[in-house]
Amino acid sequence: MSKGLITLVNPNMVHPPITPYALDILTTSLEGDGFDVEVVDLTFHRDDWRNVLREYFVDRDPLLIGATVRNTDTIYAQQQRVFIDSHRDIISEIKALSGAPIVGGGVGFSSMPFALVDYFDIPFGVKGPGENILVRLANVLLRGEPPNSVPGLIVNQGAGRVHRVSPMPVTVRRGRGTGPSALSFHPVNSTTGYIRRSGTALKVDNLQYYQGGGLGNILTKNGCAFACAHCVEPDAKGAQFTRRAVRAVVDEMESLTAQGVYDLHTTDSEFNLVITHSKNVLREVVRRKESSPDSPLHRLRLWIYAQPVPFDEELVSLLAAAGCAGINLAPDHVRDDLLDEWKVTAGGSRYYTFDDVHAVCALAERYGIPTMVEVLLGMPGETAETITECVRRTLTLNAHVVGYSLGIRAFPYSPLGIRLAQRCAGKDTVPGLQSDTATTPIVLKPEGSCSTVEYERQFMFDERGQHRPVYFLSPDLPEDPETVRAPNGRWVNTLNLLWDLVPEADRHRVMLPTLPGLTPDDNNYSDNPFLLRLAGLGYTGAFWSHWPRRAEIMRQAEFDLAARSQTG
Repeated sequence: MSKGLITLVNPNMVHPPITPYALDILTTSLEGDGFDVEVVDLTFHRDDWRNVLREYFVDRDPLLIGATVRNTDTIYAQQQRVFIDSHRDIISEIKALSGAPIVGGGVGFSSMPFALVDYFDIPFGVKGPGENILVRLANVLLRGEPPNSVPGLIVNQGAGRVHRVSPMPVTVRRGRGTGPSALSFHPVNSTTGYIRRSGTALKVDNLQYYQGGGLGNILTKNGCAFACAHCVEPDAKGAQFTRRAVRAVVDEMESLTAQGVYDLHTTDSEFNLVITHSKNVLREVVRRKESSPDSPLHRLRLWIYAQPVPFDEELVSLLAAAGCAGINLAPDHVRDDLLDEWKVTAGGSRYYTFDDVHAVCALAERYGIPTMVEVLLGMPGETAETITECVRRTLTLNAHVVGYSLGIRAFPYSPLGIRLAQRCAGKDTVPGLQSDTATTPIVLKPEGSCSTVEYERQFMFDERGQHRPVYFLSPDLPEDPETVRAPNGRWVNTLNLLWDLVPEADRHRVMLPTLPGLTPDDNNYSDNPFLLRLAGLGYTGAFWSHWPRRAEIMRQAEFDLAARSQTG
């Protein structure tokens, strides 16, 4: 007999569609504890989501409703689109249709959970992995017990007051901020497999997402123990690595490929950072392929995120044998003086050099695995000289694609965000703080000088409550003083410099930011015209693997569109 109904809602309207993996994870744990779980997925209902919600709730009375927020905004400096306003509209509609309590979660939500609990005006939130916390919350509500007995749960007390129930056991995080992220409840189900489905009503349809977006997803471990200055993942997912059971991971891969989802991208912060575990996962994939000619894993195409170190020939050999189709490598820059305080371990030590990047690209090429190299430009200390060196050296790599982004999104608990708030000290702006919608200088308050809600809100909203996502671009770049002083200045000179640095002969394999931020040249996912054409034509795999052919693919899409309009 079921304990009751839990409804999970996906309000993410970003296209090409991205599988809401978190809802499969939550469904697995809740069903395992005896609850019925239904998923209301609005991704494919951008124009009629209200009707979908009204039809669903007309005859259902769930015990609890969960809403996942994967992304708060584009985190792309040239197109600073915010998503949480549409999420709030959806949540408001749900509140009008159901009296069930709502709990928010997801990696985007976890980057500013106190502020979003307040903004959405919902009773509960979860920071980080939520499967075990959500099961506890559902049982507490079922028994009529107070929710403040659920360790790690974020509770809205009203009037801007939001608090987090003390986690237990307590894990002290080193080298981070002093806010609520400093204590973490360990809420991850790392032992059992997650149930992945396709074609089942009111569940995540993994095959539909694959057919619409070209990728499935797989998690081998959660969290990250590193301390890269721009990154929110150690704070949002946990500051230690939680390895999933190898058999559970590969069972899941086998299940997805059997359903026809052949291209799987890892969702780990970085696949190779616990290299022994990574190799064990790959060995199990290889073992199953070798032991059964009928295994669906023979059709697996694996795509991974990785750092340049640790990476050895054994790992590349195992990747090739397992069916790896591409490596997304994130060295971020070439200059040691910039990376020394940027790409570091939790203890503050650098862990790779540019020689390591060359070595990985060469190894991958030897084994026939394409690579994409991602570069983040505009961090503190960036100049025209450092950008020039970075572009010229990264173009010498044997990489299938090189992607450049300009400008860094500052979040409340990323090391960069924390430092910027400390430098502002609530009194003065810091040169380089920027937002397209800012109308006054951006002055951040440090943690501890205001409420947690207020501290988090300032990275997304201005003093009037208007959206103002905060970015940083180095003030030492070749911009006019007026541009640097303006809170909404656009780093146009630097964009032009970037384009000038890339020879025409290399443009086909390079992602370059543009002033509009939403062109076939931009490394911007949300509604990118090239990615939408790829998905519409049925291409699968990581979008960057098709990047060098984008002009041809765009022409093909235009031809097909013209042919359909003539026959329609």
